[in-house]
Amino acid sequence: MRQWLRTQGGWWLAWLLVSGAGAVWLARGELRQLREDFEVNGRIAHRLMSQQVVQYDAVLATLALLEPAPGAARSERRLPSVYPSILDVERREAGGSWPDPSLAPAEARSRQLQRPEFVADDFASGRYRLVIGALPISYALAIDLATAVPWRDWPMDPKTSPVRVTLEYAGQRFVVQPGAAAAEGGWHFDFRKVLASDSQAFELVAEQRVPWTGLPWTAMAAWSLAMAAALGGAYALRRQRIARRRAEELLRLGQVARLNALGELAAGMAHELNQPLTAVLANTQAAQRLLAEEPPELATARSAMKQAAEQARRAADVVGRLRRVIERPDRQAELRPVALQEVLRSALHLLAPEMARRTVTPSIDDATAAPVWVLAEPVALEQIVHNLLMNALQALEEVPAGERRLQLSIGIQAGRGLLAVSDNGAGLSPEALPRVFEPFFSTREGGLGLGLSLSETLASGMGGALEAAHAEPRGARFTLRLPLAGASAQEMHR
Repeated sequence: MRQWLRTQGGWWLAWLLVSGAGAVWLARGELRQLREDFEVNGRIAHRLMSQQVVQYDAVLATLALLEPAPGAARSERRLPSVYPSILDVERREAGGSWPDPSLAPAEARSRQLQRPEFVADDFASGRYRLVIGALPISYALAIDLATAVPWRDWPMDPKTSPVRVTLEYAGQRFVVQPGAAAAEGGWHFDFRKVLASDSQAFELVAEQRVPWTGLPWTAMAAWSLAMAAALGGAYALRRQRIARRRAEELLRLGQVARLNALGELAAGMAHELNQPLTAVLANTQAAQRLLAEEPPELATARSAMKQAAEQARRAADVVGRLRRVIERPDRQAELRPVALQEVLRSALHLLAPEMARRTVTPSIDDATAAPVWVLAEPVALEQIVHNLLMNALQALEEVPAGERRLQLSIGIQAGRGLLAVSDNGAGLSPEALPRVFEPFFSTREGGLGLGLSLSETLASGMGGALEAAHAEPRGARFTLRLPLAGASAQEMHR
């Protein structure tokens, strides 16, 4: 599980973050658009209702300016046919009285304020009267708000719109548009503005509640799927590039290993052949001296021995030249500061498929708080770590999958950088332990026996050491020790 989180958890987290950010952006955009539409509709409704109530003020002002002749017909009675929202028109002539006594105080206030005055009848049902005090005749209009709403120009569909529109006055409320019922929660939009009439200062209130279901879930889901596809493609491309780089690194290490193994093999052959050739040379030289003391009739033999000695010298020269050609260069001249943690991390990255195939999860014990810098030849150190890890993985093949353990530790001991690789495989027998670094010695069937020998030679060439020991309770432990790099060298390397 931890391995999965390390390899893929970051991609899932990136998808969640990108999808979440995109969903929030889409939701905010949708809510912003809904609010803008809501406010536009609220302003249009306010303008339309203001026009309606201002129209009643104008009608009363016009009636007040008229001075009908005595006995003339009451022309104001035709107003309800022209304005359906005007239910009735009442008048009080000079010296007369109102049919409804409650209109008298309103008339007095109208004269005082020099404008029409509102009389609340049943505002919750949309019914009220508007009075203007004038000479010689005062007028009162009975108005029905339900009929006054200009539905033809109304910006919303009153049957389906989720916006609730009301007119409020002195604690009373008339519902112009009921709006769609919505559950609690979500987002609440509110618009309030008083109508543009001093006599009918009703407050137009528009409200809308946007539930969670009102968010653009389809668009958000499409965004999440698109981000999943994009990140999936990026993840596949990244894995492809990583696999290609890993293959290139393994090929490079394999080439270096084969060249070094060939060098070890050629050096071993040169060493093994040089001794018998030297013996042949010494024997033929001795024979030549002995034959030189015998009768002259053996001149032919002496000539043959001389030619044999010359051929032996030539063979020795050839072997010597071969050894000089294949001998590895002096690695001391190539040493530079290298961080053990970086080399180990690189090797684990290259061998990640091998570990996954064997279901092995390495455990790393880094006892230091900072990188351990050692003096080493980078390629040689990479090859040593690669060989040690590969040997441990091969040893773990004999252990049941659930019991495989690979322990790696980095530290500083006795003034040297230390890297230890331990496994709980079959381990090394007492007979095999002393010979583990011998060329061509292997405890694995089909093994060439050059990997550990080469690693030990490379470690020695860099002034270090490679040690083998038994691991507790079972398995093998290989410890690489290399000289630490000085502080000045580390700074130069950085």
